[in-house]
Amino acid sequence: IVVSHNHPSNDPTASREDIEVTRRLSEAGKIVGVELLDHVIIGGPGRYVSLKEKGYI
Repeated sequence: IVVSHNHPSNDPTASREDIEVTRRLSEAGKIVGVELLDHVIIGGPGRYVSLKEKGYI
């Protein structure tokens, strides 16, 4: 599964809560056999952050 959400501020920097939710989704996925492939935060045009690329998954 890949999850994503947007930051209306147009700043895609991951918050502490974004990182925690990512970790929890990954752990929950392991329990039910669904791999979390990535969590992407969308900012302004052309701006995004992949939490997988940042090493949180």
